[in-house]
Amino acid sequence: MNGSEKISILVVDDDRAHRTMLKTLLGNWGYQVMEAEDGDAAIELVRERPFDLILMDIRMVRISGLEALPIIKAINPAIPIIIMTAYASVQSAVDAMRNGAYDYLQKPLDFEELKLKMERAMEHRRLVEENISLREKLGSSFDRNRIIGHSPAINQLLTTVSQVAPSEATVLILGESGTGKELIAAAIHYNSPRRQGPFIRINCGAITETLLESELFGYEKGAFTGADRRREGKFVQASGGTIFLDEITETSFAMQVKLLRVLQEREITRVGGMEAIPVNVRIIAATNRDLYRLVTEGKFREDLYYRLNVVTLKVPPLRERQEDIPLLAHHFLEEFAARNRKSIRGFTPQAMDLLMKYPWPGNVRELMNAVERAVVLTRSDFITPEDLSLPSLNTERENNVPDALPLEEMEKKTIMRTLAKAGGNKSEAARRLGITRRTLHLKLKKYGLM
Repeated sequence: MNGSEKISILVVDDDRAHRTMLKTLLGNWGYQVMEAEDGDAAIELVRERPFDLILMDIRMVRISGLEALPIIKAINPAIPIIIMTAYASVQSAVDAMRNGAYDYLQKPLDFEELKLKMERAMEHRRLVEENISLREKLGSSFDRNRIIGHSPAINQLLTTVSQVAPSEATVLILGESGTGKELIAAAIHYNSPRRQGPFIRINCGAITETLLESELFGYEKGAFTGADRRREGKFVQASGGTIFLDEITETSFAMQVKLLRVLQEREITRVGGMEAIPVNVRIIAATNRDLYRLVTEGKFREDLYYRLNVVTLKVPPLRERQEDIPLLAHHFLEEFAARNRKSIRGFTPQAMDLLMKYPWPGNVRELMNAVERAVVLTRSDFITPEDLSLPSLNTERENNVPDALPLEEMEKKTIMRTLAKAGGNKSEAARRLGITRRTLHLKLKKYGLM
């Protein structure tokens, strides 16, 4: 949609008086409106020109809204369609949404509800267009070259991705922090039939439980202080696409119950609301923890685990795909050298030897950060070991630190080393240290590390 042009709405209804009323109302709201008296006329108009939104009656004489819906979506899948019906029922709404409708309204129309749902549909359209644009940059499907490597472990993973992507199966991605789980989730989405829908990412470990529920499910006006209007959550925003739930193990038991319901019933309820809202999304979850062990220890719901564990993908750590390190390092070198407008020809043999020998506890993310830091710091045409500043270079110096260190200084150094080994992931660092994320946050603040 061009911001300088009016948003174009197609109103499809065999009731002329209702069409006229909507045309006047929408025109006053600033929209450009065209009319169609039946489903067949709407189909022809969609073939002739683009529309930003369609409001369509469900019952019409020649071709009903339900019959026209899949045909219109086949012509232009990006158009959000809101169904209008005087015969409202849960079943008709579900049928319409299964056939591709974005939402539905009951006649006589509530104009405030109409406006809110149209705004939500426009936002959905914007997300779809952004994802289509990204997809076009990637090619007709996800470019496997974004996943750097030719090791047997990566080739086997990508083969499995190509088999899983066309299905509707829920996918659980396991792997250490920094291995590229989100990239694998994106590969599944962009090679799936949902590729033209949104790909919504949310980090469950980075948001408090209260905020996470609002983010995922949305909320009703007045649900809590500051909720001055209804807001749709990520599950609704991801309609027709994929939602990626990273760090799924950081959710509370109460949230796990709600997620289980989404997987079982394919519906959500907004915070402060009572209405069950159908959702059409594919769920991909990920964690860097041993999920099965958490289940056996009673720290994660067993029923949710089996719902998520339909297909499991294991992303290998970098130490298990060492032959990919030179490819990754040169890829990052080219990317960051171009970004920083520097001419760097490569790595010295000593630097590459260090890259190959280093264990990379932070995996690909740590390698990327190390190369970026080296590109910024180097003053020569080649990256040297000193430019990389890897922790292993400081091992001897650290081992020579006097034993009689103050307790706080030892704690500070332990936190710094653990955080580095976790690739900067605070949740993972807190787990390794055996403390909560909040405690880690307070200690980082105390020692001036954030």
